[in-house]
Amino acid sequence: MGEREESAVAKREAAARRRGAVLEEAILDAAAAILRESGVAGLTMDAVARRAGTNKNTLYRRWPHRVPLGVAAYRRLAAAETTVPDTGSLREDALALLRRANSTWSSPYGEILRDLVAAAGSAQQFVAELGTPDAGGDAYQAAWLTVLGRAVARGEAAPEALHPRVAQAPVALLRNEYAATGTPAVPDATLVDIVDEIFLPLVHGRDPHHRP
Repeated sequence: MGEREESAVAKREAAARRRGAVLEEAILDAAAAILRESGVAGLTMDAVARRAGTNKNTLYRRWPHRVPLGVAAYRRLAAAETTVPDTGSLREDALALLRRANSTWSSPYGEILRDLVAAAGSAQQFVAELGTPDAGGDAYQAAWLTVLGRAVARGEAAPEALHPRVAQAPVALLRNEYAATGTPAVPDATLVDIVDEIFLPLVHGRDPHHRP
């Protein structure tokens, strides 16, 4: 057996030994790389399996089709890009997060996200895919919870405000703006309205001792 053949056999044996989380990491890394390079159009189960050095059946055991796999891979990309602002003010942190999300939606990452929505067939179906366990953790919600947690620690918000539904509200409202306007970005004044007229009153409204 030649050196090249021995190398190929070694690679196949190494791939066969991969199991569980290690294999899943390799698949998600491959899918994320394809999304970056070729977008959703290039994201096929065949392409991901080849790049990850595994077979399609392994992918199908974890993700029933390419949309939930794409969502999980996109979340990996988003997590790598997500840093949590720490301005010392809940209002400014919230505006920073919304402005970043607004900028991302009109960026190449936003194009990937919009194409995933189209591949899902509808925004409602895409949201359903976001909720599947295989979709992975939500870096954006984690960032909002971190911002809220810091506000609680500063005494700027009551502990009751540290709730997943509260954390989801600003981005849900932003998504609604995209759906209503059909544009990949909204005016900054809209972001300010979401924070000042909805988010902050919601946060303060969960404080049993707050007085308007």
